[in-house]
Parts: sequence; structure tokens; C-alpha cells
Amino acid sequence: MTYATVMVSLALDQSNEARLQVAGELAERFEAAIIGVAAGQFAPPLYFTDGAEAQSLIDQEEASIRKRLADLEAQFRAATKARGGRVEWRGAMDFPTRFVLAQARCADIIVSGGHSPAFSDAFALASPKDLVMQAGRPLLVVPDKVNWLDLRSVLVAWKDTPEARRAVADALPMLRKARDVTIVEIPERDDDRSAVMAGVTDVAAWLARHGVTASARVSEVVRNATAAAQLEQVAGDLGAGLIVAGAYGHSRFRELILGGVTEYLVTQSARSVLLSH
Repeated sequence: MTYATVMVSLALDQSNEARLQVAGELAERFEAAIIGVAAGQFAPPLYFTDGAEAQSLIDQEEASIRKRLADLEAQFRAATKARGGRVEWRGAMDFPTRFVLAQARCADIIVSGGHSPAFSDAFALASPKDLVMQAGRPLLVVPDKVNWLDLRSVLVAWKDTPEARRAVADALPMLRKARDVTIVEIPERDDDRSAVMAGVTDVAAWLARHGVTASARVSEVVRNATAAAQLEQVAGDLGAGLIVAGAYGHSRFRELILGGVTEYLVTQSARSVLLSH
């Protein structure tokens, strides 16, 4: 398995430099085509006028969105012109998430920016939460503070779920290029530690058969610490530049209301994260 086509989702109202840099590096490493995608939709104001005034307002806002899309295309082409390989741009007047999800059919992996914990504009941004849940492709989330694809140390955040299994398989091309790979499970308080260790060891053996040397470990249970906090501690200790994880192991509703590891992974700003659902 390799990545033959890398897709990068650009936002109208956020910085795109980090995701463009990482998407370009990813395409270069795997000699892949790179496709830039962006969309924007006119957001009518809460109190709207009618008649000629309304049409004038709509025309102005749509012209502004078209100009922003043209600027994004220029930024994308400038960022990728020295990369080599096939470069393609797709932009539209549409809801960003809907448009990117439709284009995802031709990608092996989608690169997106991180997600602010605050409310974001669905008319100008394809939410990484929606992309990972619906795209049917792995999503590489790149925070604004990241400026390169750091594969010196990769942390696989393991939980024996279909999402985690899929994430490890989706990450294989990157894991093969990583210097150090560590598989870590953070057990629940009542878990059988020996059984958990056996599971993590199985994953390391599976990776070895695919040409990836990985170490396996099970974290100690830390009282009164969330799984996200423990994962952050482990990632910091390892100096991880990339985290690989399954997305939304619990219900989407529970994640949105209570937060959780997936929420943390999408909103943290220190390292890139590969998520699969």
C-alpha cells in the first residue's frame, strides 16, 4: 500500500500554510499526485433585506468568496510548484464539508488543518470532525504550529477497536518511513493488564510482518487523569511528531458532549495526527 493521491483541504478563514507544507512533503515522499480543494458558501445574515438590496448583497458576498477561492488556488499552486508530480485544483461555491467529501473519492489520504475548540464557520471551513467521520479515507490533521512532517517518532494510540485497526493499516506507508514507532495502550482501571499487553504485542508483530519495527507498551493507570491527558504525557515523553489513532471509538454524541481522546486529537496544536474511522 502507498499513497498515490494526496488531497489537501483548504479553509477560507484559517491559515493554510502548515497543511500545505505537510501535504506537499507527503506527496513528495510518496511520489504522489496532489489535489487542492476548497469551497465557500454565502452565509445570509440573521436579519435579511429583500428585493434589489438583497440581490446586491448576495452578489457582493459571492464575488468576495470567488476572489478568496482564486487566492487560495494561487497559494496552493505557489506552494506546490516546486514539488514535481501532478498537481490539480478543485474549488466551488458550495458548503465546504459537502464539497470536500464529494471529492474524497479520488484521494488516498486527506490533509486538513486542526479544529479550534471555538465555533467555526461551516460556510468557510470543512470541519476535520466531519471529514474523518464521513470521508471513508484517513485524515491527517495538521495544526497551524506544525511546519513539517516529523516521522522521527510515531505514536500509535492503540485501543482494540475497528477504528484503531483501520488507522494502523491506513498509516502503514508512513510507519514504514518512520525512525521509531511505539504502540501504546492506555488501559481502563479494570482491564487485565496482561491481556492488554498481549494485544499490543500482537499489533507490533503484525507491523513487523509489514516491514515496520515497533515497540509495544502499556501505560500505567493514572488516577483522576483523563485518557487524553495521559496520551499527551506519553506523546511528550516520546517526542512524537505524529500520532496514529482511531476516531470516535465511542458514539459521536458522547464525544461531542463529553470531549474525549478524539476531541483532544483534533484540537491539540503540538503534532500531526492521522485519524481513521
